[in-house]
Amino acid sequence: KPFTVPCFPRTTPVSPSAMASQGATLQNYNNELVKTIEDLREKREELNRQILKEEEDKAKIQKELSILTDRLQKLNEGLVRKTQARNEYDKTIQETEAAYMKILESS
Repeated sequence: KPFTVPCFPRTTPVSPSAMASQGATLQNYNNELVKTIEDLREKREELNRQILKEEEDKAKIQKELSILTDRLQKLNEGLVRKTQARNEYDKTIQETEAAYMKILESS
């Protein structure tokens, strides 16, 4: 059985003009395939540029987030200390006022 090309299933002999036509058609398919591959490569490169840019943005944001997280932790620690100090002031004021009231009552 003779070899047949899937795009051109013929089992009968082909004339020279038909072969030239098939050759031109194959060349057109080849050109289209090469163009399609080039288009895919261009799209891939554009996508790769976008990925690199977004990875750069991500790294920058992660650094900023780390700095802000440290600042937040320091603020929280400061708030805890200051709140404890304020509570101590409240307790001292209450005790002092109570002692003062007792002095006023006994005099």
